[in-house]
Amino acid sequence: MVTDHAAPPVAARGTGLPASLTPGRIHRLAERIAAPADAVRVTTHAPYTGAPLADLPVSTPADVEDAFARARAAQRAWAATPLNERKKIMLRFHDLVLTRRDEVLDLMQAESGKTRRDASLEVIDTAITSRYYARSAARYLAPKRRRGAVPVLTHTTELRHPKGVVAIVSPWNYPLSMAAGDAIPALMAGNAVVQKPDTQTALTALWALDLMHEAGLPAGIWQMVIGRGSSIGDALMAGADYMMFTGSTATGRRIARDAGERLIGASLELGGKNAMIVLDDADIDRAADGAIAACFPSAGQLCVSIERLYVAESLRDEFIAAFVARTKRLTMGAAYDYSIDVGSLTTSSQLDTVTAHVDDAVTKGATVLAGGTARPDLGPLFYAPTILTDVTPDMTLYEHETFGPVVSLYPFDDVDEAIARANATPYGLNASVWTRNGARGRAVAARIHAGTVNVNEAFAAAWGSIDAPMGGMGDSGLGRRHGADGILKYTEPQTVAHQRLQGFTPPARISPDAWAALLTSAQKVLKAAGAR
Repeated sequence: MVTDHAAPPVAARGTGLPASLTPGRIHRLAERIAAPADAVRVTTHAPYTGAPLADLPVSTPADVEDAFARARAAQRAWAATPLNERKKIMLRFHDLVLTRRDEVLDLMQAESGKTRRDASLEVIDTAITSRYYARSAARYLAPKRRRGAVPVLTHTTELRHPKGVVAIVSPWNYPLSMAAGDAIPALMAGNAVVQKPDTQTALTALWALDLMHEAGLPAGIWQMVIGRGSSIGDALMAGADYMMFTGSTATGRRIARDAGERLIGASLELGGKNAMIVLDDADIDRAADGAIAACFPSAGQLCVSIERLYVAESLRDEFIAAFVARTKRLTMGAAYDYSIDVGSLTTSSQLDTVTAHVDDAVTKGATVLAGGTARPDLGPLFYAPTILTDVTPDMTLYEHETFGPVVSLYPFDDVDEAIARANATPYGLNASVWTRNGARGRAVAARIHAGTVNVNEAFAAAWGSIDAPMGGMGDSGLGRRHGADGILKYTEPQTVAHQRLQGFTPPARISPDAWAALLTSAQKVLKAAGAR
């Protein structure tokens, strides 16, 4: 069922690439791909227009093996480089990212079709990540004294060693944050990196690599390969000492299985079907603004964006009116400036998924309150921000991730119902709670099965709190980014225990039974003394 709804305001359709993206510059970035000059090549296309964008060499499994060999040889010297020198490189990279911001904004928009507003957040995120790990790595990686087996007599130290060579598979939707953001802590920990960015947004990742070399990263430490997972995925897994993957849950399961076979670690950020709960005491205007920020950044192509919106019945009509009005005011279009609210989808397959999910829902009785249609008048991959109600379990998008500018809205009667419905999914990546009562919001948040929950924010509060872990539960993945977890996962812990004077076997003058009795008495004394 479709109700009357106006199309969002539009801006002029983009007609070309920004002047900064010259053929020479694109060619220079492409030369950083680990592939021979005579490699098979692939052409990427600009989502705004469908026009050809870049001609990139495709890496073969043999190229991936060579990249790992070079990275492994370079990693030995990198691991021996004083941590303070690595810190200086990351801080120079931080400055370069901010100084050269406009270059990468052009690249990200050209490759992904997102707005400049959304792209600019990736620049800030990358700067924050590089600064955080540059200045926090010493604290996380420094040798740490641990309680010994015997007080005074056992000197125990925990050391942290780099894994070796980390494989990173990064996605197209956040091409700078996910590419550089995952590599930075791996590099700071003393690892080398072999990375496969998504081909569609490879130039952005290559730009980050280029700047890292300009900042002083030695050659060979961070390598880039390009190709389909079906072609080079096995070679990436075979060469890795650790695997960092962002992508679909189905692929994540295969990577987890293969990593288990090799007995290596893996960190996986996978899919989500994230929920937002608007409690009965929420500020309606603030919550409606929050819903815009939660559902439509990067045209909804964001792992932590909201696709399910639960609203207290008492606020339902007012909230819907406010949310729909704001959605219809969003500007869509292709522009390399800050004038646009919602940009393009990135790939034709994503447009197909969004279209299929919405059409299936409408056919089965869903009501469209806003959007619900593709916008080929703006460009080949635009889809209007869409709000649906009357969504039922037989509809595909009820429980499956759409990964587009589409949200389904459901009323609820009490908070227990809202929490139960928010948790009725195998996923558990992100959630959002809106209320005037912060303590109440935090209490509700603690009951939601998700790796991050934001109160009176969509996702930026938790993501931006880089000192805290970020990741998913359930089908949303394993492992964490950010904080201590974000760098320690790239290390191997080692315990060095030095036993002084008396060991654990009885001295010659004491019988085994007397020694056992002495040890037993010692434990009682230690407990009475408050020892751990």
